[in-house]
Amino acid sequence: MDLIHNYSTDGFFDELLDENHQPRPHYAHFIEKLSHLTAEEFAERRQEAEIYFLHRGITFTVYGDAQGVERIIPFDCIPRIIPHREWKRLEEGLIQRITALNLFLHDVYHDQKIIRDGVIPRHYIESARHFRREFIGFNVPRDIYIHICGTDLVRDRNGQYLVLEDNGRCPSGVSYMLENRQAMKRVFPEFFSGANVLPIDAYPSALLRMLQYIAPQGVDDPTVVLLTPGLYNSAYFEHAFLAKSMGIDIVEGADLVVKNHIVYMRTTRGLKPVHVIYRRIDDDFLDPTVFRKDSLLGVPGLIEAYRRGNVSLANSIGTGVADDKVIYYFVPRMIRYYLDQEPIIPNVQTYLAQEPRDYTYILEHLNQLVVKSANESGGYGMLIGPQASSEEIAEFKRKIIADPRNYIAQEPIALSRHPTYCEGKFEGRHIDLRPYILYGEKITIVPGGLTRVALPKGSLVVNSSQGGGTKDTWVLHEDTTN
Repeated sequence: MDLIHNYSTDGFFDELLDENHQPRPHYAHFIEKLSHLTAEEFAERRQEAEIYFLHRGITFTVYGDAQGVERIIPFDCIPRIIPHREWKRLEEGLIQRITALNLFLHDVYHDQKIIRDGVIPRHYIESARHFRREFIGFNVPRDIYIHICGTDLVRDRNGQYLVLEDNGRCPSGVSYMLENRQAMKRVFPEFFSGANVLPIDAYPSALLRMLQYIAPQGVDDPTVVLLTPGLYNSAYFEHAFLAKSMGIDIVEGADLVVKNHIVYMRTTRGLKPVHVIYRRIDDDFLDPTVFRKDSLLGVPGLIEAYRRGNVSLANSIGTGVADDKVIYYFVPRMIRYYLDQEPIIPNVQTYLAQEPRDYTYILEHLNQLVVKSANESGGYGMLIGPQASSEEIAEFKRKIIADPRNYIAQEPIALSRHPTYCEGKFEGRHIDLRPYILYGEKITIVPGGLTRVALPKGSLVVNSSQGGGTKDTWVLHEDTTN
């Protein structure tokens, strides 16, 4: 297979080819391996990969889609490759960022120095939808709030990495990262020979160690469970996958009961105490006696058990204030304030609709900006101005005027592209990267992450719910790129 012939970068930063249309050095080994395959062999391997995903049930759900409940996640067989030095720099930036985010969360739920010192206006914190003022003064286990974070990174026209957002509540997609690697190893085993790709299969054990680390004091052998909303949640495949990979039970709210402020799991042999819950349910649905009264997903009494230190939650309650896209704007300030450092990975240029000067600019340039709702995810609640109709722009203008606190706007980024197999040939498609950061006894980041691909030609939206697919992400060993 010839990956490069007839392939055009169209002026975008290309992950594989440089500005002279030459392969970047860290792709040389892969290109050489691929060149030994014929088009027919490559097509057969791609089909094998699809069958693998089908048999493994690697699916996602699109809410509101009348065509069916679940879909197989689209997978592209050309891996995204990151040289070691580049990854180390990203790793430093991600560690810096989650450290600042956790210091921020501890601060806003305790002394609020960052507010009193005028670094972040108080009204932005107090108006955040997921700010839990009832947990002010509450001490979370080990003082860690965000235990699992998925930070979305993009590269611009110059190849510079930028942070697009931090997913600090229930970040998803890590199961696709792990399954993509298994599919590639199964279908293209020869690609890995001599490539020096760093492994990622330690993620489930690292996740379990982190969960065990935050167990209540005095519990040496904690029982850890994963709490899911159930089969019809868009990420249910991932919930089941992670629970199985860690060797822990997956439970729904009805499987748990609280007695005397202690959480138990119903089993065929009676009630079993639960010490740590990896919850994949938002705060609002965790406990109907405290948050949403109509929630059938949570566990009555869970929050009081949490308050009394009888059970630990990952992520902690209240992390959503740091997940708010308006608060994202302030993360560089957090890094300077708490760490006295400059951000290693900068944010995308962002405007806040509630700031008077930004408000005017946003409304006057809606057709040139990307507008996002503060608490939406999955590509929902977003306007891509340059691609939007006049009706869509008018609709967002009304929404911003009605509730400016709920909107940010960003300059469109000419996202980097990667060769992707589309309709019988290789074409450039825009991509992003979601590394997964675990914060326990130490901060752990498996090398790489989930590379998401915007499969429709010209699309900038990589979310699977919006037609996106995924790729395997390779981080090369140091010796390969020195």
